[in-house]
Amino acid sequence: ADIYERTAQELAQQGLDCECLGGGRLAHHPKERKIHVYGYSVGFGRADHSVTTEKLKAKYPDYEITWADEGY
Repeated sequence: ADIYERTAQELAQQGLDCECLGGGRLAHHPKERKIHVYGYSVGFGRADHSVTTEKLKAKYPDYEITWADEGY
């Protein structure tokens, strides 16, 4: 929620609006070049982790990126 609020304020200053479609967590292991997307946000519900994973794969093609709906 803290990140969303800060981002929403920054976007509003540029005349833009946004909506949070859900949340989750990331486990980042830089030495192994792995990112795991999982969990949900109590306030915003679960994001579509497959979308997040595809965005991360585009940005970090040399990482192994996985996701699961389990976990908090």
